Parts: sequence; C-alpha cells; structure tokens
Amino acid sequence: MKQLYENTWAELDVGVRIFLLTGRDKALVIDTGMNGLDIHALVATHTSLPHQLLNTHADRDHIASNSQFDALYMHPSEAAFYRNSQNGTGTLMPVFDGDVIDLGGRELEIIHLPGHTPGSITVLDRQNRCLIGGDPIQEDGEIFMFGPQRDMDAYIASLERLSRRDDFDWIYPSHAKEKVSRDVIPLLIDGAKRILAGEIEGKTAKRFGRTFCVFDVGVARFLYEPKYD
Repeated sequence: MKQLYENTWAELDVGVRIFLLTGRDKALVIDTGMNGLDIHALVATHTSLPHQLLNTHADRDHIASNSQFDALYMHPSEAAFYRNSQNGTGTLMPVFDGDVIDLGGRELEIIHLPGHTPGSITVLDRQNRCLIGGDPIQEDGEIFMFGPQRDMDAYIASLERLSRRDDFDWIYPSHAKEKVSRDVIPLLIDGAKRILAGEIEGKTAKRFGRTFCVFDVGVARFLYEPKYD
C-alpha cells in the first residue's frame, strides 16, 4: 500500500482504491476493491490494530473482498442493492450523514452524497481536513451516472451541499487522480448542469451491455444515460 499521508494508505486495485486509516485504538478499511485481494494481509503490513470495514457504496468494484469481514459499515440506502443484486455478505452496521467513527484520537465523519448511488458516502478526516473515498468527486476520471441507481439531480444537490462546507481542502477519490483540490467541485457541478441543459454533446458508448453517452466536461467525463433523468 502507498502512504498518502500520516497513518493513511491506499492500494490501487485495477483503477479503484482500497484505503487504510489508523488511529490510536483501531483501524478502518474503506472499500475492498474488485479483485478479491487479501485485505487482512494488506492491513497487517502497516498495523496490528483491530480493523473494521466501511463501504463508500455497493458497486461491485468496491466490495470484492467484503466476504472477509463478518460486519461492515454502509449507508442503509445501499442495503437492498448490496444484498439483492450483489449477493453481499456480512452484518450491515448502518452509518448516516454526520455520524462519527472514532479510531482513537482520529475522528472520521460520514458525509452522505447521494446521486452516483442512493447511499454513496465519503469520509471526512477532520484532523487532516480531507475527504477520503467515494466516486462522486474525481479528476481526469469517469463518473458513472448511467443505470437505474443513478440520479444527476441528486448528484448536483449533493455536491452543492458539500461545496458549502469549509472543513476540508483536499479529496482522495476512489478513482483517477490520487489527490484532488476542492476546487474541482464547482467544475463538476457546472459540468453536470450543462449536461442536463443540453449544452454539451455526448458521444454514444456501450459498456456492461448498456448504451449511454460520454460527456466530457473538461475536469472529468460523465457516463450518463439521459432516459433515467
């Protein structure tokens, strides 16, 4: 795992990051990737503290090694998709917007960002003034907004609410560029609004058996299926 900053690491698993954060008393794993890596072995290279799992959402590229954990934190809006569509295992421990997970001298706040999925979250590392994990904020990457789980209006509302906070400066996304300034947020909001307004021309593409459009907004590319708007 690569160290991002003090007591914080990330493993890049075919384009998606698995994060490890440690405190005085315990550690937290954020997401488990898409290739079924041995998460406990990854953790053991950096700490012997007891560790728990939190999922930013239930898309398959974030949950491949969830079965290695008996329980996990997840927003309850992801539960039905996780259980019914992804055959997810483990006891779900619900987390809601504003909840705090204390690792011992290190408080992590849950921020709910619906839009990419109904229960998408990111984690605010209060002490270090940064957000860790999640798909809604990326730079030079692809933001998946096609399919019935996605909602562009909710996405915009989530980022607008996030932009009003003054307690973070940097984002460590799950995909694409490793470290992103908060300055990217208004650019993503503007791009999403321009897509809805028909001001950007999309290019037809197909993936996972679905047809959608790719909208390049400069800072990132939105993979969007307008019929689900």
